[in-house]
Amino acid sequence: MKHLELHIIQSVPVACLNRDDLNSPKTAVFGGVQRARVSSQSWKRAIREMAEKELDRSGQFKGQRSRLFIEKISSALRNQGEAEETANALSLCAGHYLAKLDPKHEGKVKTLVFLSPLEYEIFAKLLYSLESGDKQKLVEAVARVDKAKLGNDQDEDMEPETEEPKTEEKKLSAAAFTKLVIKILKTPVNKAFNGEKKETKGLPKDAADIALFGRMVANDHSLTVEAASMFSHALSTHRVDNEIDFFAAVDDLQPKEESGAGMTSTLEFNSATYYRFVALNLDMLADKEHLGIMTREERQSVVRTFVEATVKAIPGARKNTMNGNTLPDYVLGVVREKGHPVQLINAFENPVRPSQGYSSKSVELLKSEYTKLAETWGIDAVFEKAIPEVGIKTFLDGVAEHVI
Repeated sequence: MKHLELHIIQSVPVACLNRDDLNSPKTAVFGGVQRARVSSQSWKRAIREMAEKELDRSGQFKGQRSRLFIEKISSALRNQGEAEETANALSLCAGHYLAKLDPKHEGKVKTLVFLSPLEYEIFAKLLYSLESGDKQKLVEAVARVDKAKLGNDQDEDMEPETEEPKTEEKKLSAAAFTKLVIKILKTPVNKAFNGEKKETKGLPKDAADIALFGRMVANDHSLTVEAASMFSHALSTHRVDNEIDFFAAVDDLQPKEESGAGMTSTLEFNSATYYRFVALNLDMLADKEHLGIMTREERQSVVRTFVEATVKAIPGARKNTMNGNTLPDYVLGVVREKGHPVQLINAFENPVRPSQGYSSKSVELLKSEYTKLAETWGIDAVFEKAIPEVGIKTFLDGVAEHVI
């Protein structure tokens, strides 16, 4: 497996980048001591947002993770020329097929689904191309289904039925509705996304983020996309104890003769030097299930955007009150032609001590661990560059040369 590895040392001052259910900074025990932790999901969202909003100049990062995509499909279907009532009903069926309709919120599905605008168009096209009889069955089913029972667990993972629901029923059961939707849509969806006459070879050109970060569709595994990128949870290279900030706010309209704050409260924070590890499967990114439709130059653009966003992005929690925005102290980029990605986190299994200076000592230990692993295990690399030994542009140019 040809892959890219990014090993990053980054110091963050007073911040709460990623909180748990108690609103405290997340932590983990490693090497027998508590470390500051930022989940991979938290950092990945920051990377996706930066890639799309600040770095993507070719419209390659347009994926949207949402429960509200039904209206997007409906709009694309109306643009195909479908009547509004029919378009709304068919898009509801598409939503139910992908993630089951939410009985409590009209127009929403029960779980987030990662789709791109071009995939909305693919769904609209296949719905528009359905036979008129199938369209009518779906429209009537939407009108008759008992929407209050759509969330019933018995409706999950239903197989297509052999007999159609009885039309004389006043209300269509949720189970019967699910069966009908699967029966009519399963084959057209598979043909559009996976068949010999599918609309794209893998994902469309605006879905690079879906190829990178993956997609799970529980109701149709053929639409599931394995992530080409791999992220570890960021861990501090040293021991960290969360601290408590007591704050008071003044009431601007409080009479002068009254003393005391308008409100008081506390929140938790920490400061840490993190080791971040990210890997990218370059072989997978170029295969027919991912970005096979793109040219090599287009994939190079995707990888450049991904790497730059990975290096620069930082979770935005409490960005106005604490603003933990920093750039990495050190980034080691490695490309290997074979093998699997290897973290260097064990360089910090014995936590860095305060007297050593966290950042500079962490960089020193990282370099030492990499050299040790390379010599001990015979790990060969075709690319090794580090920031700040080279600038970001030179770094990105070097990585891009190895994109398949």
